[in-house]
Amino acid sequence: MKALLLSAYAADSHRYWARGLMAHLEAIDWTLIELAPRHFQWRVRGNPLSFMSEHDATLSQSFDLVVATSLVDLATLIGLYPHLGCAFRVVYFHENQFAYPLGDQQTRRLEPLMVNLYSALAADRVLFNSQWNRDSFFDGVAAFLKKMPERVAPSRLEALKTHSEVLPVPLWPLAQAPSSGQGTPARILWNHRWEYDKNPEDFFTALEVLSGSGLEFELVVMGQVFRHRPEVFDHARSRLARHITCWGHQTRERYLEELGKGGIVVSTAWHEFQGLAVMEAVQHGCVPLVPERLCFPEYYARAYRYDGSRQALITRLEQWLMSPDSRPASPDISSWAWPQMRPRYQARLQSTK
Repeated sequence: MKALLLSAYAADSHRYWARGLMAHLEAIDWTLIELAPRHFQWRVRGNPLSFMSEHDATLSQSFDLVVATSLVDLATLIGLYPHLGCAFRVVYFHENQFAYPLGDQQTRRLEPLMVNLYSALAADRVLFNSQWNRDSFFDGVAAFLKKMPERVAPSRLEALKTHSEVLPVPLWPLAQAPSSGQGTPARILWNHRWEYDKNPEDFFTALEVLSGSGLEFELVVMGQVFRHRPEVFDHARSRLARHITCWGHQTRERYLEELGKGGIVVSTAWHEFQGLAVMEAVQHGCVPLVPERLCFPEYYARAYRYDGSRQALITRLEQWLMSPDSRPASPDISSWAWPQMRPRYQARLQSTK
């Protein structure tokens, strides 16, 4: 089977998934085309032009399968290359723009919403990385269509639901078994993108309260760092300096090494459709502490969740730091790794119309 894999905004998690597909579904002859993750508004609306300008010869070839991320304007691309419409077409939603939280002084733009919707309508199968992602997409589309000046019949939307499924991004298998995370010093990890939607304010405020009460802990802050980032990171680095053992973007090797030392991996996110960073930390033996919202209830038992408030986060961290035996063991997430997930992906991608 000859397959075209398209990624219009190749952020770290998108690259992780794309390379996993190519490495673990080796029976498929993959051709990957991806665009760098920058200039988001231009990317989401202009990616067919970028693809055409840079990869016309490749796109002019015939493929049995086309797999595209949800930011690819697949409908327009098929208009430019009609023969791609003959392939079996799958759109993968790492996130959806209908549920993406807005930052200060941001307004909801129509273009990303329409690209998500038209791409889904142009697909034979639509895959989401969580039930939360799927539900928030369809709820968002329904609310959006009600705002259109002319009434839109919902029949196609209902049909779209029938060929949509939940299929998480699988984890690459580990070379060796992780530690339990129980015998390590008190370590707290942040390994998310340094952006407003990950809600770093609640995280660092909680840690400053714990530090002010005299609790000892190590702090590891990693993840993807951008040129423009929330000011809270610079403030926290100064105020929590005595706790910090690792700070900033790391090489992949150093990143995995830090995860392997164990500890408590925390999320305070306002936006998370699967939480791959938390999953990767858990895979390496860390104990997750995640809010009672978004995708997290799908993936983690109640023992690993707090009610989402800042005070509840402080209370749980204080308990776990003062009484390490009160922490639950790191959950077994081996079922989310590629060896277990491969048959599901094969079934969904190697189907015929």
